[in-house]
Amino acid sequence: MKLDEEFLHDRDHSFLTDDEENQAELACSDDEHDGGDGEYRRGGANSDSSSPLSRDRSDNNLSDASNPPWPQSYRQSMDLLSGMTPPSVSFMPRSSSRRLFSSFQKKQQQSSFSDSFSSSSSKPLLPQPVSDKDETILPFKPSSQLKLSVTDLPSPETNLCSFSQSVLNGTNVLCGLGLITMPYAIKESGWLGLIILLFFGVITCYTGVLMKRCLESSPGLQTYPDIGQAAFGITGRLIISILLYVELYAACVEYIIMMSDNLSGLFPNISFSIASGISLDSPQVFAILTTLLVLPTVWLKDLSLLSYLSVGGVLASILLGLCLFWVGAVDGIGFHATGKVFDFSNLPVVIGIFGFGYSGHSVFPNIYSSMKDPSKFPLVLVICFSFCTSLYIAVAVCGYTMFGEAVESQFTLNMPKHFFPSKVAVWTAVITPMTKYALTITPIVMSLEELIPTAKMRSHGVSILFRTILVTSTLVVALSVPFFAIVAALIGSFLAMLVALIFPCLCYLSILKGKLSNTQIGLCMFIILFGLVSGCCGTYSAISRLASQMP
Repeated sequence: MKLDEEFLHDRDHSFLTDDEENQAELACSDDEHDGGDGEYRRGGANSDSSSPLSRDRSDNNLSDASNPPWPQSYRQSMDLLSGMTPPSVSFMPRSSSRRLFSSFQKKQQQSSFSDSFSSSSSKPLLPQPVSDKDETILPFKPSSQLKLSVTDLPSPETNLCSFSQSVLNGTNVLCGLGLITMPYAIKESGWLGLIILLFFGVITCYTGVLMKRCLESSPGLQTYPDIGQAAFGITGRLIISILLYVELYAACVEYIIMMSDNLSGLFPNISFSIASGISLDSPQVFAILTTLLVLPTVWLKDLSLLSYLSVGGVLASILLGLCLFWVGAVDGIGFHATGKVFDFSNLPVVIGIFGFGYSGHSVFPNIYSSMKDPSKFPLVLVICFSFCTSLYIAVAVCGYTMFGEAVESQFTLNMPKHFFPSKVAVWTAVITPMTKYALTITPIVMSLEELIPTAKMRSHGVSILFRTILVTSTLVVALSVPFFAIVAALIGSFLAMLVALIFPCLCYLSILKGKLSNTQIGLCMFIILFGLVSGCCGTYSAISRLASQMP
């Protein structure tokens, strides 16, 4: 009994972190030098020093658990964003949670010690990637679980998602800002743009399956940065992480533009003048107002309520589509516009918008890692992409046939404001970003707070100041480039092409090299080439349009 108490006491102190407020820091075993592994692993996989991450950490002098690769908080923060059960939420007293987790770790340590000891003498010098047919799975210890307060750790059994929950989470990630601009994209491309939209749905779904195969190569891979590190080392992890965070930052800018545009459509005569001669029009006033409204939500330490509310994004997307159809079919607008067949000159921008509508790959690995039955993940992707593509096509056809060449960058701006469904659609387009803004910017905040050198500088007051500055910066960008469709095209062309097309294929080729057929290699090379060409052309076209519309 005394021995157990001493063991629990030691465990309690070994898991204390310098920053109790950062709930997304990740778990690390304090027995690393002894070969033990106390962290929870579904399936009971142990750490292996020959894994890609372990080798990379040793090559970069990162074997010390106090200095793990950045970012550590990606898994937890992105789980919040996707609407999955937040792992940082705990209603258990801190002391009792420590005791329970210490007991759990003790059992895990006893069961895994003999395996780790026997395997240490037979570790391969170089890890070999495995295919779906291989029965041997290489253990992999990701940096995403290197350091975490025990109260932030999820319950091993209750944090897993069912098949239906995974479908809902995946659909919630995909059905976002892209839906509202689909009629504008078809106006720019013509009716043949629907074929391109369908093509994008197919290839982005396929690259999602490729990410699943990368995750299967080692049981410790859980996030997109983990995949990048397994494929290209620390450099790959940093590049992918930065791209993902820039994409989230750009989405926050789009949220502000979207809210201000729709509110200014309801109240177009609002303006504000300052004594110094500065005058603000309606979109600028509402951009500032909505930023002030979402700012307190960014200060919250517990975002679990917002996380659950954000799952309503699926219902909000369906509601927007129904309101659009109701205005056309019941309120008398009609579906009379014919439109053009194809416009090649606008194709690069349109491809960027389509890419923006399918950029959910940053969260797909989290959804896979959280599933009770990960083997059904491809079916989850097929259902999610099929539903979203069908919804995109339906909204695009309705919006373009209703408003024709006059369709705006957001179809809610075209809907007559005196109709009740129009008001519902506009307020849905305003409220939904308000519930998602804090969740979208939180991963960026947490990752940047990790870079603060000392724990004393991570006080709650400093965190609030830091978050306020970051939110203010998104407002400044939104006021500088208040063009929703062009910003969406730029995000889709530059970021989504890299995140959703190019890097999944590159990581797949790197991790599973030597195990792929010529057909698989050729298909990946085609997607990479298509992504590079589309990305370069789309980025250039979007920047050109942006420059032409700037005052």
